[in-house]
Amino acid sequence: MEYSRPQILLPLTGLILSLLISLGVAYTGFLGIGALIMLPLAAALFYFMMSHPDKALTIALVFAFVAIGASRYIPSLPLGLSVDFALVAVMISALFHTKVKTDFNYLKNSLFAVTLLWMMYNIAELFNPEARSLSAWAYAVRGTALYMMLTVPLTLLYAHKVKDLNRLIKIILFFSILASFWGLRQYYIGLDAAENRWLDAGSRSTHVLFGNLRVFSFFSDAGQFGAGIAHAAMIALVLALGPFSVKKRLIFAFCALLFFYLMIMSGTRGALMVPVAGTLAYLFASKNFKLMALGLACLAMIFLFLKFTTIGNDNYQVRRLRSALDPNDASLNVRLSNQAKFAEYLKSRPFGGGIGTSGFWGQRFSPGTFLAETPNDSWFIKIWAEMGIVGLVLHASILAYIGLMALFKIWKVKNPSLRQKLLALFAGYVGIAAASIGNPLLGQMPTGLILYMSWAYFFLAEELDRESTNQLKKNE
Repeated sequence: MEYSRPQILLPLTGLILSLLISLGVAYTGFLGIGALIMLPLAAALFYFMMSHPDKALTIALVFAFVAIGASRYIPSLPLGLSVDFALVAVMISALFHTKVKTDFNYLKNSLFAVTLLWMMYNIAELFNPEARSLSAWAYAVRGTALYMMLTVPLTLLYAHKVKDLNRLIKIILFFSILASFWGLRQYYIGLDAAENRWLDAGSRSTHVLFGNLRVFSFFSDAGQFGAGIAHAAMIALVLALGPFSVKKRLIFAFCALLFFYLMIMSGTRGALMVPVAGTLAYLFASKNFKLMALGLACLAMIFLFLKFTTIGNDNYQVRRLRSALDPNDASLNVRLSNQAKFAEYLKSRPFGGGIGTSGFWGQRFSPGTFLAETPNDSWFIKIWAEMGIVGLVLHASILAYIGLMALFKIWKVKNPSLRQKLLALFAGYVGIAAASIGNPLLGQMPTGLILYMSWAYFFLAEELDRESTNQLKKNE
């Protein structure tokens, strides 16, 4: 009996695949099966993002929210690189795709120029004689400059419509709600095995204080969660004050209350600066003097409540939040002492000790050195330590320039709903920038990616306003 070629090849192919899978399991365990399953999915996702660069930014933002939390459950996969994967896919797509037309005129603005300037300074740090490791630079520069350098121009090129701005806000609120309920589960029901394993690996001493859990949800830690959820709360609060339907404003108000409650549950004292600075920024930017007076009065009452009363001290979270205003707080004094040490060390190092020489990357690549072993506890102290006073002044100037330009551009927007959305992102940006004085927040995920996209929308304000105005005319 004769067999046709397909009748022979199909079983033979199946046999070979079975043998390969068996060998993979024998040598790598079930991780091999996971890789076999994940590689085709990753290839398909990469192809999709190459063909749809406008959707790839959304995927990158989703990765930024969930990747770190997911790595607690699948520690063997490098999920932390998923944001890099998505952004690089968009970048390659910008050069080679044919389905989406790219208008590079969107890059003709000062935001792209200052972003490029900051990236060039970070590249120049490769030649810093104090730098210890090229590998440390490669890892650390992702947070200090590379994500910014990729996200800003890609947002300008492929997510420059009102619908893209609306999508960003929806993603922020959706994942913040999800993170809030995840955090409530952690506190009121308990941690799962993966979360307990993460705490036991070294984080329990900072996340369980006096028997009280500092909620961290699916973020990198409680500090990042507290600031990130406060950032979302600030956005929701400003939207709740906007010219939207009653139903939408109630939803925004509920989100704001929920997020602020989780901010307190995180036990992150530095996160208090996000609503304080963000509210002040919104009140000033809104140019509504009655609202400004009311807002300042509310902030004053909150300050007086925390500073001069002991009401609520039975609650650990309130007690910890109150300690943020104590000038004799031990943690604050340690930070001030460390800053004095940095000042002395950096006197003769105007360009710092090199990118990746402090904090986590410093302990990994140059353990035992002064910068690695002295906690920086702040985004700006980190920049100062690694890039010197020159880098710090340049970075702070760029952040201030972006904030001022955002303010001027938002004031020119005529569409009230669009203006309120941009004001919400502006208040969130100022809040995070202020909180980064005391915590290393600005370059962390997902907060950093949200800010970089927000910057792009500030500088796109005129185009977005024109688009919304034309859309209103069409609907009339």
